[in-house]
Amino acid sequence: MRLFDAAEIDAALSFPALIDTLAEAFRSDGVMPPRNHYTVERPTGKGVLLVMPAWSAPSAEKGYIGTKVVSVFFENGKRNLPGVMGAYLLMDGDTGRPLAVFDGNRLTVWRTAAASALAARYMADEDASKMLMVGAGALAPFLIKAHRSVRPLTDIAIWARRPEAAVEVADALALEGIEVRATTDLEGEARTADIISCATNAREPLIHGHWLKRTAHLDLIGAFTMEMRETDADALHRARVVVDSAKAIDEGGDVAVAIKEGSYSADKVAGTLTDLCRGTIAGPAEDGGITLFKSVGVSIEDLAAATAVWENSQRG
Repeated sequence: MRLFDAAEIDAALSFPALIDTLAEAFRSDGVMPPRNHYTVERPTGKGVLLVMPAWSAPSAEKGYIGTKVVSVFFENGKRNLPGVMGAYLLMDGDTGRPLAVFDGNRLTVWRTAAASALAARYMADEDASKMLMVGAGALAPFLIKAHRSVRPLTDIAIWARRPEAAVEVADALALEGIEVRATTDLEGEARTADIISCATNAREPLIHGHWLKRTAHLDLIGAFTMEMRETDADALHRARVVVDSAKAIDEGGDVAVAIKEGSYSADKVAGTLTDLCRGTIAGPAEDGGITLFKSVGVSIEDLAAATAVWENSQRG
């Protein structure tokens, strides 16, 4: 059984190839059982254990089974550790034989960024040139690179609660030849951005609906619990809303929070990423306007990314 670390995953994946792989996965009949949440009680506080299984469609020529096991410990920042850590196990779909274990964090940032860019490929203005990245965590550089692969972005700004963190991400991307500027003007940048991507641990809205210009696309990733929120209900009401899965309606932040508090209705959600990929709904509305994609992460994305890494490694 092989072990794939972060460097090997980086070497095996690219944008937009992974975006195309995810599109195929969402069009398929892959199986995604409900993910399981377990609360872990420790003297230092509560943690969460997530188990996310998926397997290939019965009709798939070559089948795989995969499971991601993720821990979430919000106090880890005080220990200089990531709040989210995990591993991914890939198995042969016909025999159940374990094939490989992957660095779960690295696989997650790749597939999460690819899913957001996949949604943007359907929903964002085709001429989108200005992007605002909100948050400077591990996902930020991947989201920037993923969105650059589907839209002609020429002006990219990054904002973070700690300005020095935004500078660090901008400097790191500069080494890869990607020009990004750090900003402290969140509202000003949000008012003119074509694409706004949020990946934060915010518990109160950072982006307000009345800031958004009519052609904006809002990409929400960070709020994955009912205690978290990156935008307000006004943004939801102004936008055509698509979610990655039903979990975003009843479990994750933003959309689910607004529904629970009564400021938004689930029947206003246009559909899911599966609907977009299968062509059963359109990205923007017929008369255009703001679009919004809410992601909480689904297991078919992990399976698709792990399979891509595995199959690429077998070819070379």
